Amino acid sequence: MSVKSYHRFYALFNRLSGVDREDMKETLVSSFTDGRTTSLREMTSKEYDALCASLEARTGWKEQLKKKRSLCLKLMQKAGVDTTDWARVNDFCRNPKIAGKVFAQLGLKDLDALQVKLRAIMGNRGLKAARAREAATQSQHTEPEPCLKAIPLTVMGEA
Repeated sequence: MSVKSYHRFYALFNRLSGVDREDMKETLVSSFTDGRTTSLREMTSKEYDALCASLEARTGWKEQLKKKRSLCLKLMQKAGVDTTDWARVNDFCRNPKIAGKVFAQLGLKDLDALQVKLRAIMGNRGLKAARAREAATQSQHTEPEPCLKAIPLTVMGEA
């Protein structure tokens, strides 16, 4: 099975600093195919995955992602999100005002933006306080329901 998209490779490769990028790419591909090829298209999916895993380790991308995810989960917990339930975490993150996608799909930039939003929520005393304020404003804007009281009538002639 061959690889269809090389987005993962180029996203990691662009993080590397090198003088001659094309030579560097060919050298990397050659080293992971045991000299069989210098083309990404001719790599097997197993070779491609090994190459990308090596680049992830070399760039520190995976460690950064792990740290930022951990920090966001801690902030979510402090804000009032039940982080023991992935469905709730994903529902929270899916909200367009929060991240617009599930937690696992958040990249480094998305996680940075999420941290900022979570800290803003924390500055407003968390989600529970925000929900209470929202409920209070909704109750102020609703008109009171009419109330009927039964008033007993005294029977005339009884004395």
